Amino acid sequence: MKTRNILPLFLAACLLLSVFAPAFGSAEEETVTLRVCNWEEYIDLGDWDPEEETIDLESGDILGENSLVQDFEEWYHETFGVRVKVEYSTFGTNEDLYNMLTIGDVYDLVCPSEYMIMKLMSEDKVQPLSEDFFDPEKETNYYIKGVSPYIRNIFETHEINGVTWDRCAAGYMWGITGFVYNPEKVSEEDASTWKLLENRDYNRQITMKDNVRDAYFAAVGALKGEKLISEEFRDGENYTAELQDEMNDVSPETVNRVQDYLQGIKDNLYSFETDSGKADMITGKVVANYQWSGDAVYAMDQAEEDEYYLNFAVPQESTNIYFDGWIMLKSGIGEDQAKQQAAEAFINFLSRPDSVIRNMYYIGYTSAISGGEDGRIYEYLEWNYSAEDDEEEVVEYPVGYFFTGDPEDEDYVLTVPEEQIGRQLSAQYPSQNVIQRASIMVYFNEAQSELINRMWVRVRCFNILSVPVVVWIVLAVLIAAAVMVYFWQKREKEKMYR
Repeated sequence: MKTRNILPLFLAACLLLSVFAPAFGSAEEETVTLRVCNWEEYIDLGDWDPEEETIDLESGDILGENSLVQDFEEWYHETFGVRVKVEYSTFGTNEDLYNMLTIGDVYDLVCPSEYMIMKLMSEDKVQPLSEDFFDPEKETNYYIKGVSPYIRNIFETHEINGVTWDRCAAGYMWGITGFVYNPEKVSEEDASTWKLLENRDYNRQITMKDNVRDAYFAAVGALKGEKLISEEFRDGENYTAELQDEMNDVSPETVNRVQDYLQGIKDNLYSFETDSGKADMITGKVVANYQWSGDAVYAMDQAEEDEYYLNFAVPQESTNIYFDGWIMLKSGIGEDQAKQQAAEAFINFLSRPDSVIRNMYYIGYTSAISGGEDGRIYEYLEWNYSAEDDEEEVVEYPVGYFFTGDPEDEDYVLTVPEEQIGRQLSAQYPSQNVIQRASIMVYFNEAQSELINRMWVRVRCFNILSVPVVVWIVLAVLIAAAVMVYFWQKREKEKMYR
């Protein structure tokens, strides 16, 4: 009798649990989907060889076993008690990303370069970072505690529509542009100027970037070279600001000069390229390649494995200091606080010193993070480049400007093999002298962008200057002959109908 009375109650309880249990457990089991879009090959994918690739710092070993994306998902659940699923995508150029967004692709977090960050900010497409993101007392806020003072100053002193970059963007990687070159084929003097692009001694042996902004910057540097290296210009009170103005000059006169220049050097180049320049240098197809410093490091590393040595030179006239940074998009994040927390946590996780070291080792680029009170990033730099105790040809290389903001900081002076000057170290952490002649690419408004984009189409689609005179003569003769045939045929037809 008792059993019969309990059974219905038991079944009723099971039914209630089946109905309400999902509601009780939903907060714990909810998964946040974070849509991230980054440059190709721009994050550590893990799968390192423990015997060959372990970074054995005094403070502890660092090894990339899983991808950083997978490690973030696990860390986020352990730290915040919420599961996150990262849908990770890639893009090839800033313009590709912008086109993807224009046709309706939706992402929460993307990593464009500085001028594209400015463009998206100007179009009010960027979700500002939360106030909580800037709290240095929060344990997991690795970005604000570790970002380089040098990088932080740039982000805090540049703005779009009255909003400074740092309120909307977090630096990821940075670097400069210059030439990777074969020192057995190209002299350092020739490689240290933008005019290398027009140097006929290296006809069809040089590549340059296949995008309008990098090509435009290089052409301006070559065209204005005499002014840029003059003592009068460099000793000016507002040199940094004036250099930025000169390198971003889009007056109609300058745009026309750049078009003529690029069309004039087009036949001297081996090719315009986006990513193949590294391989062309490593295989010896070309002797010099206009390159971002991170890819320059990759090319030098890969060539060195085959005992083939490449160098890196920065044009004496100027160089572009570039940044890639994380921004959240309003079209993706919206008012979703859970997404925003996950997006900001993703930035912070990648800014954790061990993650920074893994990324720098894996992709060759230089992180915007110096580490703050955590010394592992500088320790990694010493691990990578410091001279052995018995080496004789060594030099001191200060990097205090990046780590503490003080170029004279004696605690941040590396003792390195002399051969590293002009190679990987100089590409990853440029000297103070190089940094002084570096300029950013600023945002061009719609009218300015249209002007240089039209110029670029004319350069890339058809180089009218390269057509020999004899071709024009033959073409004129053919057109004249065609016209004569047309009128002859027309007259013959008229005769038939008379």
